[in-house]
Parts: sequence; structure tokens; C-alpha cells
Amino acid sequence: MSILSAEDRNRLIVAATEAKEFSYSPYSRFRVGAALLSTDGKIIKGANIENASYGGAICAERTAIVKAASEGIRSFVGLAVTSDVASSIAPCGICRQVLREFCALDMPVLLVPADYPQPGAEGDGGILDTTLEGLLPHSFGPEHLELPRQS
Repeated sequence: MSILSAEDRNRLIVAATEAKEFSYSPYSRFRVGAALLSTDGKIIKGANIENASYGGAICAERTAIVKAASEGIRSFVGLAVTSDVASSIAPCGICRQVLREFCALDMPVLLVPADYPQPGAEGDGGILDTTLEGLLPHSFGPEHLELPRQS
């Protein structure tokens, strides 16, 4: 598993919390912020952006990955996600698959509760510390497209 330094963990948590402030969620009122750390140390933030058609909404995690990829940043070493909920929330299935396109399976994913740090919480103040593979086991990725096929 890839390890994030304490400094990078803190940078991600702060950036995800800041990103949440720019959520556009007038329908669900469920603000989410995400922050990706690129291999060159850059932080890319994303917030969920809703739409009156509902299906046109985009999650915070996909906002961050699309912003990064559209600027040529396509290699990442960490992700933090937070909301206004006092427990950790995980990315939806679509976000997990989009992250799988650009991120290593052992990339650390920090699921940060809104009330971080939780007083008296075991370990890391209530953060659920996982990996992309932990979120998306037995995943399908770009490398599977190169596997030999039977005729």
C-alpha cells in the first residue's frame, strides 16, 4: 500500500474541506468535497455540482479527476473525500470506476467525517483510511482491455 506523509494527509484533508464550500447542491443539500494529490505534489479540488435534471449532476470526486485530467494531470497518489455528515462517506460506484481509470489500486483514500477530528476517536480522528482497491475490489481497468481474447 502506498503511504502518504502526515503533511500530505493534512493537505488533502484541508483541501477536501475547502472544496466542499464550493458545492452547488440546492436539491439534495448534500455537500461533498474531494481533493486529489498528484504525483508532482499538486492538489486538485472538486465539489459536487447538481443540476435540475438530477442526472446531469457530477460528484465531487469526478469533478476533481476531470479537472485534473483535462489539464494533463493523470497520475495521483492520494484522495480525500468529506461531506457534512458526521461519519465517513465513500465515493459512489461511478466515481470509483472513474478513479480506477487514473489511480493505482493501492492509492490511499481518506474518507473524512464532517466533525473531523472526532474527540476520543480511535486512530486518526474518525477518518476511514482505505485504498481504491478497498473501495472497488475485483475491479475492471484499462489493462484488462489488453488481455488475449478467445475467438
